[in-house]
Amino acid sequence: MLGKLFGRGEGRSGGGAGEASVLAPRKGKHGVKTLRALGDPRVLAAVEAADARDWPALKAALGPFELGHDQAVLGQLAVLDGVQEWLVPAADEEGDKEHRATALLISGARHVTWGWEARTAARAADVTREQWQIFYERLRIADEQLLEAAELRPDWVTPWRHLLTSARGMSLDDSVKEARLAAGLRRDPLNADIHLEWISQLQPRWGGQPGEALEFARKAFAAAPDGHRLGCAVAMARVEQWVESDDGECLQDPRIRTELREAAERSVLHHAYVRRPGWHGDYNIFAMALSLAGSSIASNVFRELDGVYTEWPWTFMADPEKTYTRFRKTC
Repeated sequence: MLGKLFGRGEGRSGGGAGEASVLAPRKGKHGVKTLRALGDPRVLAAVEAADARDWPALKAALGPFELGHDQAVLGQLAVLDGVQEWLVPAADEEGDKEHRATALLISGARHVTWGWEARTAARAADVTREQWQIFYERLRIADEQLLEAAELRPDWVTPWRHLLTSARGMSLDDSVKEARLAAGLRRDPLNADIHLEWISQLQPRWGGQPGEALEFARKAFAAAPDGHRLGCAVAMARVEQWVESDDGECLQDPRIRTELREAAERSVLHHAYVRRPGWHGDYNIFAMALSLAGSSIASNVFRELDGVYTEWPWTFMADPEKTYTRFRKTC
């Protein structure tokens, strides 16, 4: 049986040989490839500017993106150590509300990630009192910053995605979580990242009921046009079903294989699907779900990935990179 883990937790327009080398996929354990800055030179420019604490350069690099709607790019900034220390003060020196909103969004998302880093992927019983205290304090700051960012930019959806994560971590009332979900979906009813975050919330380990997440995912995807990322919600709901189950072969069912194949063909494998920065994450979700179900169409997904691996959702596995490689070879 496959081992599981429950912890967790998607400018410049060109470049020379040096940049191409930096963006080239890196070989990890078992031969998997990982991408820096989503393999996109524009994202790399933003990451490098933020890492260098260069606010003017970061503002310029973010020009091609809408962080209020682009979770994949925001996620690349949210994992940078120290970005929360200088970003908001630097933006405040200008007295521009738009720039303050951007800085609050990045810092708030960083505080959420930083909080989970303190908690670690350990089961709750194994987290120390000090870790819990740091975890809650960082999530409290995240909440304050993200709520202000949402107030300054009422049209943005990404603050609400991270506010769902912080609410789950702080065990806020269900009414608060549901209000945040509703706020996100009012701004973008088909936002895949909001749906994926809520699928996590609906798991029994977070107080949900078996089957709730799958029903939610199916309903959302049914309302989406062909080629939409929301197919990932169905695949992720099936992955979560496997995580929650004691039966490592619970997805080995012809009906599940059919559902996942149809979801892949109507989303990531559909000709209308747009490969934006971060698309490898969508494909990795399907690669894991289809592999767990024993679907032959997993080979199509792995072929398109060409060995590129993203940590999520493989972090559910005890040895993520080894499992990715084994599934890929099996296909």
